Amino acid sequence: MSRRVLHNQSGVTLIELIVAMIVISIAVGGVLLVMNYTTLHSADPVLRHQAIAIAEAYMEEITLKNYRDPDDGSLCPAAEASRSLYDNVCDYNGLNDSGARNQTGTAIATLASYSVSVTVGSLNYGPAGSQVAGLQIDIIVTDPAGEDFTLTGYRADY
Repeated sequence: MSRRVLHNQSGVTLIELIVAMIVISIAVGGVLLVMNYTTLHSADPVLRHQAIAIAEAYMEEITLKNYRDPDDGSLCPAAEASRSLYDNVCDYNGLNDSGARNQTGTAIATLASYSVSVTVGSLNYGPAGSQVAGLQIDIIVTDPAGEDFTLTGYRADY
């Protein structure tokens, strides 16, 4: 008489295999989406840092100029003919540079994809009776990705 010995079979069924493949593919898809997002936005910090550096350079240039026009002593006369002639803070009001420029107005080739706009307005700060007159300087730098960075500074008559 033959005796049949039943052995426990081990392995996976077709259904278990398909479910495992689906779970793994969803996990891999999620990882790939995160990697794609990270790659697309990896240059953003560099662009932002460059925009900050440009805005700070413009702000330093502007705040080092005279508060009043040295030619006639007025606060905000008509702007000078060219940027190389700017001699007071108000001359920069309305400045719009397509591509960052140096103090003489010469374009900086490596920063041509940035744009800079400057607004200068009067400001009275402090409680009534002891207000300090000054100028508010707003510099907006737009990076190549279209993101704006605004730097605001103040200049008093000291």
